[in-house]
Amino acid sequence: MTPQEMVERALELSTTDGCVVLVDEESTANLRFAGNTLTTNGVARSSRLTVISIAGQGVGVVSRAAVRPEQLADVVAAADATARDAQPAEDARPLVEGGPASAGWDAPVTPTDIEVFQSFAPALGEAFAAAKAGGRKLYGFAEHTLTSTFLGSSTGLRLRHDQPTGRLELNAKSADLKRSAWTGVATRDFTDVDVAVLDASLARRLDWAKNRVDLPAGRYETLIPPSAVADLMVYLFWSAQARDAVDGRSVFAKPGGGTRVGERLATLPVTLASDPAASGIGCAPFVMAHSSSRESSVFDNGLPLAATDWIKDGRLEALLQTRYSAELSGLPVTPAVDNLIMKGPEDGRSLEEMIASTEHGLLLTCLWYIREVDPQTLLLTGLTRDGVYLVEHGEVVGEVNNFRFNESPVDLLGRLTEIGAAEQTLAREWGDYFTRTVMPAVRVPDFNMSTVSQAS
Repeated sequence: MTPQEMVERALELSTTDGCVVLVDEESTANLRFAGNTLTTNGVARSSRLTVISIAGQGVGVVSRAAVRPEQLADVVAAADATARDAQPAEDARPLVEGGPASAGWDAPVTPTDIEVFQSFAPALGEAFAAAKAGGRKLYGFAEHTLTSTFLGSSTGLRLRHDQPTGRLELNAKSADLKRSAWTGVATRDFTDVDVAVLDASLARRLDWAKNRVDLPAGRYETLIPPSAVADLMVYLFWSAQARDAVDGRSVFAKPGGGTRVGERLATLPVTLASDPAASGIGCAPFVMAHSSSRESSVFDNGLPLAATDWIKDGRLEALLQTRYSAELSGLPVTPAVDNLIMKGPEDGRSLEEMIASTEHGLLLTCLWYIREVDPQTLLLTGLTRDGVYLVEHGEVVGEVNNFRFNESPVDLLGRLTEIGAAEQTLAREWGDYFTRTVMPAVRVPDFNMSTVSQAS
């Protein structure tokens, strides 16, 4: 049974007032390597059926992997029964009405395979040879996933989205394994990944780390590269839920009631936005909700998504909204979009130019083990990893010890003194879950390195 046939058959089998069916077909290809040697490679495929039944205002959701045709009726019956037994859902709204079917709705799914690495794999082999000659070892993995989602409803929706997602994580270590540097990139198809450039940047950082400087905890002028900025801004984005703000449970809640939409968060004209059609990081142009939560609603499935400014010129413009939360907040419906773009004024400088203009400060590489301390301020804590470097008079002079940091990304926005040029990047901590980001490097005059970390 094809995914399209499964959608149609499930809708026919449902006996409730309304029904939404999602079928996700996923294929993955990967390469893994260690010590300048390819260790494993492989491909995998999976499928998942989600049936959302609506009985009055009750909802039943049943999701199963690898459903065979003869099991389909049981899955639908279980969703229907759950819906009839359920209490009224607070987010219950009329299902989105259907329109024209997505282009390619009837086309077969073409899975990804190992051929996606056709040009990348030889370049990786050349990087292994260069690393070995330079006395360093490369570790990491490359992964490509293609997810085809088919969404159909009893109101006539027939929507399809094919999402390619690729990422490369590359870690270089010195021969004695005492020095380490990391980089990562996101890609749609690996044709734009320049492994030689990535390896050269890691080699340079390992060279910086030959000189070790110990520094105490404190506040330092700090250059934060795009990858680490992505980790901070993605967490801010995830936390920008309108329902939490309305309930007074987040940093975006206004004291005394309401939300902070309209307030200025940053002194510099920074913009944080999402756009399903953004070049290189395109994503689904409609809502695909497999379950309801505080930031998503199964009733919104199929709702069109558009370019959205979350922060515009430093001012909070919008929060993550379902149709239900939008009624509570009195704000427009702005559902989450699966990419994130941060930009400052035009003609931002490159990270290298920002380093060259730094008299005394730190250069981060990436952040990890990020955890929330206080939702009311969005205070986060975490550790630095794989290289913190000391910059003196425009040059990197050595590697310093790792730190634990305590910072709020919302508070940081108000303290930025420079926003660099934006580029596509991969978050280190959240890259498994949120891959499509375009971020700048930023300068913070007083980043809080709260304690020295013994991590190495």
